[in-house]
Amino acid sequence: MSEATGAPNTQTLAGRICLVTGASRGIGRAIATRYAREGADLILTARTVGALEELDDEIRAINGKTSLLVPMDLRNFDTIDQLGAGLYERYGKVDVLVGNAGVLGTMTPLAHLEPKTWQEVIDVNLTANWRLIRSIDPLLRQSTAGRAIFVSSGVARDVRAYWGAYAVSKAALEMLVGIYAKEIQQSNVRANIIDPGRTRTRMRAAAYPGEDPMTLRTPEEIMEPFVRLARADYTGNGEVVKAY
Repeated sequence: MSEATGAPNTQTLAGRICLVTGASRGIGRAIATRYAREGADLILTARTVGALEELDDEIRAINGKTSLLVPMDLRNFDTIDQLGAGLYERYGKVDVLVGNAGVLGTMTPLAHLEPKTWQEVIDVNLTANWRLIRSIDPLLRQSTAGRAIFVSSGVARDVRAYWGAYAVSKAALEMLVGIYAKEIQQSNVRANIIDPGRTRTRMRAAAYPGEDPMTLRTPEEIMEPFVRLARADYTGNGEVVKAY
């Protein structure tokens, strides 16, 4: 077991090339460090260079490997296309794509939501993930067991006031991934959704400012489904898997 997290050093992802977006903090950072303990070769994206470099130091301390760090803003869609082309030249394939990056937007009535806020949430939570599918799908198909995992939320299926663009973007993301799953069912690629549930993250704190964070699970405590769905022997497709 890992002394830091209690996670088993099972190396179930040894040799698998894993791309994780939004890797610099929260759930994305937990995915990156857990995948490192499982032996994965990591490609990590985030907007903040310094945070990525700190994460890379942590990963090298875990498994001795250096990750490929890709500072990028997912709202710059052309860079997503460039990412796919660059990864094809470097690796020839991607075994696991984790579309984790997301933004909350503003908790407010729909009629009060600023258009630029709406657009940012849709761009990051939905359109960027479609662009990732478009860019990385050819690389996933080069894997003997390509796996695409996207992070959603319970608000995608539970209508709540004031969740506005975020809930709409996650509901659309689940439909997007479901359609993709149908389209790849005759291939070696599988695509699924993970709903993390109530987790101690900065986004959760922004949505529920009065909540005691100590009542929530940490990102490290919800990693089991992220590992399971990334494994070559996981054959589920088009599923919404709850991490709670």
